[in-house]
Amino acid sequence: MEIAIKLSQFLLSLSLLIILHELGHFIPAKLFKTRVEKFYLFFDIKFSLLKKKIGETEYGIGWLPLGGYVKISGMIDESMDKEQMALPPQPWEFRSKPAWQRLIIMLGGVTVNFILAFI
Repeated sequence: MEIAIKLSQFLLSLSLLIILHELGHFIPAKLFKTRVEKFYLFFDIKFSLLKKKIGETEYGIGWLPLGGYVKISGMIDESMDKEQMALPPQPWEFRSKPAWQRLIIMLGGVTVNFILAFI
């Protein structure tokens, strides 16, 4: 029973850290009117345990507890998404935002981690 309690405490604390880190990316993206397609706690490889679409964003919990992610429109890996790169940037996409806004979105998660460590 003690192991189950420790495991649940570990998963709860890890989940809290992941959610706060991802909110560090999510909030600036929304403030700069960048479309956020997904906000996930844990990874959803093949399927999700829970998911709900609110507005343009799908919120969910994956089954693989190794982290989380925020999928932002226009934040693409140029080597993998050649079709998207061929299209002109849309105003709601990450790649159409000024460099200072992209930097704030990218550093948001690390900034939250730093603030949490300081606190």
